[in-house]
Amino acid sequence: MDNLTHSLVGALIGQMGLKRKTGLAMPTLIIAANIPDIDAVATLLGGQQHLALRRGLTHGPIAMLVLPLLLWGIMLWFDQWQAKRGKRPDTRLPIDKGWLLALAYIGCLSHPLFDWFNSYGIRLLEPFSSQWFYGDTLFIIDIWLWATLGLGVFYSLRLERAGNVSWRVPATVAFGISCAYILINGMITERVEANASKTLVSTFSVTPDLVVANPMPVRFWRREILWRGEGRYGTGRAGYGFNGTFQELEDRQLKHHANGAFASRLRADGDVGAFLFWSRMPVVTKDSKRRKIIIADQRFDDSLTRGRFTVEAKLVPADK
Repeated sequence: MDNLTHSLVGALIGQMGLKRKTGLAMPTLIIAANIPDIDAVATLLGGQQHLALRRGLTHGPIAMLVLPLLLWGIMLWFDQWQAKRGKRPDTRLPIDKGWLLALAYIGCLSHPLFDWFNSYGIRLLEPFSSQWFYGDTLFIIDIWLWATLGLGVFYSLRLERAGNVSWRVPATVAFGISCAYILINGMITERVEANASKTLVSTFSVTPDLVVANPMPVRFWRREILWRGEGRYGTGRAGYGFNGTFQELEDRQLKHHANGAFASRLRADGDVGAFLFWSRMPVVTKDSKRRKIIIADQRFDDSLTRGRFTVEAKLVPADK
């Protein structure tokens, strides 16, 4: 998910009452909820190399053990540093080392969970396994989740500043609504994918190898259906009731992309190899005039995202 969502998750957890457990609780929760994204420095590499590096090592089990410990140490040092300089706020609660460490772990663990909810992918077991996992539950930027989390934090803070003893209630209610919202979206995805598979068999006589009900922005009840199987692929749109339509696209699928000399040569190209490592549903367009191929991914093959998620490779005579 985007970093605003991660930050709001950390803040909401704090406003549910955990911020009263120790000093520096809120900054620890919010920073911890974002810290796995330190791998964003990979974007400085340029090209598509970052796709093979993002959401991997810093989101895996070793990072989930080490990153909270590092943050905990930094926060303890910061509190002591401020105290020595006489800059420690008088209103700050005393540091409870146990609770501060626990909150660092809670915030950090929330990050891969929410990243898993979308279709971009996350390697939850890196470095022990490079397998990608996909929740296909929420769009990567969900304004409804923003609104729920944000309002929960806002009204909780407002009541707290007014001295109302029920200041935890808005955050707790927002937490419950968010959980229900995520659960409902998961059910929509599961239902649409199941119905899409049945429809593909009856309509196109295709037994699909993969069907993805890709969440859509704003209209959370709708799904973009992406499918492929038996050397064919296509797309469609449907809602929970599955009054959907299907379209079979031109066969631009990367044929035998896991095998063969063509695929091996492509993977030897750094950017192409990184893209194919990340790609879940690769498709290829050949441009013989310009002697190149363009590789995209079905999940992000639209006018808004195509430029960010494509890679080009030169054609050689053997590829014609």
